[in-house]
Amino acid sequence: MPAILMIDDDTGLCDLVAQYLALDGYQFTAAHDGKHGLELAQNGAFELILLDIMLPGMDGLSVLKTLRVNNYCPVLMLTARGDEVDRIVGLELGADDYLAKPFNPRELVARIKAILRRVELTREQPADLNSVLHLNELVLNPHNRQLCCNDEVINLTATEFQLLEMLMRRAGDVVSKDELSRAVLGKRLQMYDRSLDMHISNIRKKIAPYSSHEKIQTLRGTGYLFIQGDA
Repeated sequence: MPAILMIDDDTGLCDLVAQYLALDGYQFTAAHDGKHGLELAQNGAFELILLDIMLPGMDGLSVLKTLRVNNYCPVLMLTARGDEVDRIVGLELGADDYLAKPFNPRELVARIKAILRRVELTREQPADLNSVLHLNELVLNPHNRQLCCNDEVINLTATEFQLLEMLMRRAGDVVSKDELSRAVLGKRLQMYDRSLDMHISNIRKKIAPYSSHEKIQTLRGTGYLFIQGDA
């Protein structure tokens, strides 16, 4: 069963989450400080990481930044309610989603299932949807989850890869923000939720050093367009 790592210094909350996840058969491991959590995340085989922002020893944002150097396991950040800055920074550093504390454990389990379901669905795509995409200088390979631009490998998180793949497969067509949010993030687009915008921004920043042309155009109030040909 999927292995979940939770890095949070609230031992009571960890125990509660462990009980809920056990009901669905998940394997659960907890770490209560940043350094220990990072060590487990780097050396363990986890399908998803729950990462709190406020941690002793090493804060959650530092853990995420270090982790994202070479580890792209999905990360669900746990943030203080109303702390928009931490959410934005977490998404900029490569978090896949966030959930504000305090939260209903059932909502957390639902978010976990949604993330893992999206990952599994991409693995089980029909053969025609696993074809390698060549658009402009970009080569996106769903088989090994790799993106190359002018022969340079660009590392993307699972969420970034799924967003870019959806836009590239619909190149030349506008894809609405709500459709992207539902298909990739597994949730309806909410007012003031900037998570989708931040993921798109991260993709642009990662591609920019290797390409002289903008690939993703924003249509304000509508959605995003992957540009075919050189812009």
